[in-house]
Amino acid sequence: MNPYKILLVEDDAEISEMLKNYLETENYEVACALDGQQACAMFDAMSCDLVLLDLMIPKISGMGVMQHIRGKSFVPIIILSAKDSESDKTLGLGLGADDYITKPFSVVEVLARIKAALRRTMQYDGAAAGTAAGETSVLRAGELAMNLTDYTVKKREEAIDLTAKEFEILKLFMQNPKKVYTKEQIYSLVWNDAYCGDENAVNVHISRLRNKIEDDPRNPRYVLTVWGIGYKLGQP
Repeated sequence: MNPYKILLVEDDAEISEMLKNYLETENYEVACALDGQQACAMFDAMSCDLVLLDLMIPKISGMGVMQHIRGKSFVPIIILSAKDSESDKTLGLGLGADDYITKPFSVVEVLARIKAALRRTMQYDGAAAGTAAGETSVLRAGELAMNLTDYTVKKREEAIDLTAKEFEILKLFMQNPKKVYTKEQIYSLVWNDAYCGDENAVNVHISRLRNKIEDDPRNPRYVLTVWGIGYKLGQP
């Protein structure tokens, strides 16, 4: 029996029922919310491993629900939305979503994205277990200190609040300080999924990461652009 619990937030009853039935045949446990207010209440009351979230829902918007969740948890969030503009994707990913699927979608694709997100969660847990067993638990670059045990980042001893994706991108650079990564490599390693040519996801997370860790994001010292290739860790 699959132990994973999914909170499905979708106001279209037909889509909600279709996804619920399909995911239950894959042995996931699915709880459904039809509006944002119900979604927030259910998230607070239950323990879930992943959230499937529509943006266009009543009472509290999908973005509002995501902000509520991100104030409490790093649980994976996959957006399901008919809004497919670059600005909507950028906003959703920027507020902390792990993935963005536009409607109409294939249930097979949704299942694949769910499995990829849950695999990443298992890798985070495995990394924490490894550091507890004696591996190096603190990475340093300039004034940055990354603790791999409690997933915290500090700059000049001041805590920096990163999303799970931002943390993994920075960890990738700090663990391999001399390596230049293409956007395709970053996506494949951090999203743990095949690259589909969507550079926007990587660009958005790099931009937000710079806004949080750089003194001047327009002149970065930690995350440098290697023009025509990708990104690497600077030597501040």
